[in-house]
Amino acid sequence: MPNRPLALNLTVLTGMILAVALTRLIPHPPNFSPVEAMALFGGAYFARKSLAILVPLIALFISDLALGLMMGGEYFSYFVSAGFWLVYLTIAGLGVLGFGLRGRVSALRVGGYSLASAVIFFLVTNFGVWYGSAFFPQTATGLAAAYAAGLPFFQNGLLGTLFYATVLFGGYELLKQRVPQMRQAA
Repeated sequence: MPNRPLALNLTVLTGMILAVALTRLIPHPPNFSPVEAMALFGGAYFARKSLAILVPLIALFISDLALGLMMGGEYFSYFVSAGFWLVYLTIAGLGVLGFGLRGRVSALRVGGYSLASAVIFFLVTNFGVWYGSAFFPQTATGLAAAYAAGLPFFQNGLLGTLFYATVLFGGYELLKQRVPQMRQAA
């Protein structure tokens, strides 16, 4: 007989991550995105570490496919770029970072981890934009210029991460308070 509280918990966690991933399809400010928060949330709550990494990546991929269908060929070219792999590897790494929240979720810790994940994502992905770029020279000055060019997007990235972390972590904690079966599984 399957463990119903665990199955319910798995379904709720997966559903929450997929739901926020699909918010990428509605109009929003540039880089105001749930992806870093999804990774932290998965890392913090999925009992199996493989699911903690895979579920946010699959949800991200589903939302990327949907964006590709909405935007056409211009977005589909992203799937064969080095930037695609860099983003997905960074999100997997942020899922591992989320393991540090396991059993120790608090507003302050989630806020700190959200800030750290937004900074890590910014640093890694903008390094990727610079590396091998024809636009930015492969010098320290070029790297600084790549980071400077990304700064206007960092604020929205940080705000998006904080917003979606609040939605995910806060929503899940509220559900655990109201649904006894979820408290048993958590």
